[in-house]
Amino acid sequence: MPPLPALRAFSAYSEKGNVQQAGAALNVSHAAISQQLRALERHLGVALLDRSARSLSLTDQGRQLANALELGFGAISAAVGDLTQSDADRPVHVSCTSAFAASWLMPRLPGFRARHPGINLTIDPSPELITFKPGGIDLALRYGQGGWPGLEVEMLLPSPMVIVAAPGLLQGKQQIKPENLVDYPWLEELGTNESSRWLDTLGVVHKDHKTRIELPGNLLLDGVRAGQGVVLTVRHFVEADLKSGRLVELFCEDDERGYHIVTSPGVLRPSAKVLIQWLRCQRVNEG
Repeated sequence: MPPLPALRAFSAYSEKGNVQQAGAALNVSHAAISQQLRALERHLGVALLDRSARSLSLTDQGRQLANALELGFGAISAAVGDLTQSDADRPVHVSCTSAFAASWLMPRLPGFRARHPGINLTIDPSPELITFKPGGIDLALRYGQGGWPGLEVEMLLPSPMVIVAAPGLLQGKQQIKPENLVDYPWLEELGTNESSRWLDTLGVVHKDHKTRIELPGNLLLDGVRAGQGVVLTVRHFVEADLKSGRLVELFCEDDERGYHIVTSPGVLRPSAKVLIQWLRCQRVNEG
């Protein structure tokens, strides 16, 4: 096959009818177009242009190639258009835990829809760590210390983890020691094990729990507010409850953890960029 730039230059010439306009269409000089045309003829060993007259014209072989290139480049252009339009119409796919979706993201989404009504979203509430693939998840919102290898990570919402309970569950006890935590029922988000790691650091054996219920994260805070168990959660989600006295903070893991915007390195779709910029604005408002 001849070099693609030479074919593109010939196609532009056959479409425009002269080298000056062909150069303008490809954003190159008319001299560069002339060089590509001669290179193409040398490669094929065929005269594509009739230079006997004052102005250039296509030979029969030239018209044959021009017709083929019109079909070929036209098909490529149509396919690219279909692909880019299809990708533009695809909703922005967001992965996050159900607790984060219910407590932080969903209450703010009406503001996003008001500002960007043409962008559709798919919220995938799952505790599972996802793998970024073309045409799949655009971004994830995940809790931790960040620094995950091979990914672009940006802090969105810094907040420590806390262990909380309703005052009624504690039955008036003011001081709870780590070893006493297993005497209370626990509520845990499905698919997560933060409480297991926490109790391990406190020297508490997880299997000695009095009782443990696993449930979706969007139901977790309803359960702890109703006094159904002790919960490990992000302090930001329960700050209003702690201020009002509805919940009591038993322990706090005060470190640099928080929720991060996580994306795969590379080019993001424009709609995903818009969502990330909106998330950054929410971060500023939080501050």
